[in-house]
Amino acid sequence: MDDARGFVPDVAIRCREFRIGCVGAGFIMADIHLAAYADAGFPVVAIASRTEAKAAEVARRWNIPRVHATPEALIEDSSVEILDLAFPPDQQPALIRHALRQPHIKAILAQKPLAMDFAEAKQLVADAHAAGKVLSVNQNMRFDQSMRVLRQILDQGALGDAVLATIEMRAIPHWQPFLRDYDRLTLLNMGIHHLDVLRFLFGDPTEIYTAARRDPRTEFAHTDGIAVSTLKFPGGCLAVSMEDVWSGPREDGFKSDTYIKWRVEGTQGVAQGTIGWPDYPAGSPSTLRYASTTHTGGEWVQPTWQTMWFPHAFRGVMEQLQYAVKTGERPLLHGDDNVKTMALVEAAYRSLREHRPVLLAEFGV
Repeated sequence: MDDARGFVPDVAIRCREFRIGCVGAGFIMADIHLAAYADAGFPVVAIASRTEAKAAEVARRWNIPRVHATPEALIEDSSVEILDLAFPPDQQPALIRHALRQPHIKAILAQKPLAMDFAEAKQLVADAHAAGKVLSVNQNMRFDQSMRVLRQILDQGALGDAVLATIEMRAIPHWQPFLRDYDRLTLLNMGIHHLDVLRFLFGDPTEIYTAARRDPRTEFAHTDGIAVSTLKFPGGCLAVSMEDVWSGPREDGFKSDTYIKWRVEGTQGVAQGTIGWPDYPAGSPSTLRYASTTHTGGEWVQPTWQTMWFPHAFRGVMEQLQYAVKTGERPLLHGDDNVKTMALVEAAYRSLREHRPVLLAEFGV
């Protein structure tokens, strides 16, 4: 990293001793989770998916010693200490509850979204508490390098009081086939990254107002294709999150650009940057530059790093859970915290449905 100010864009690996069993063999597991785990040296001992042949193929690729015929069989494998789920959110709760009944399972890393709605997510977290297990949710954008360094800049007070924050996404996600069966699309599966990271940066908002329309290119039925949300925070900060999954016609010969940009304006400085994810699979690091009247003499400073959100941020996601199991400390991505993100998503859908700002207090969080 090219910077003299002590920023830490990536976590140090403090623990890698607990054995991981992976459920799921699609892109996010096969290309991202397992790449990050191999790089960090986390021990993966078993894998399962909806089809045993697909799990076996991924096991060969990553030298995973054991393949189970079903997710349930993997969960019952006594060698598995941390369950890592990458499964559709309508099917994930049943697997979580099955894992909570297994004495050998110490912790669960669930995929985001934790469930299809706030009520189910809240119940899952309560179930984990009752079982005495650690439930963590893979809100991996908190470990994007630019978001981590931005949080450190905010913690230093270099920007003063936050006034306005924006996240602008103009990129086309690869919607997983199972999303065709849901009415909820962008807010639950893409916007949730941005809503969660705004909580990470600025704390819990008091209200949200969301407007949305269908994506004219997405052929299956959905309510929220292109979405814009405005959040208000207790200190007066406003934040806007825009998910434009249309991003132009995208026809052959049409040279549209794609990106995710963010900006934070404060009383004593400004920070702005980009998220590298739209470049995947070629990949590029996220970026950040900032200027502060108190910390940089008003000059722009641009720390740099070589790591990327995909896959390197996923090392931090598993590390925070490994360390929590070892020490008993609360992980950053604890289920209790994720319930508040799920409440924010639910509030966005209520706002969309009722055409009004929605207070987070309506959800008791």
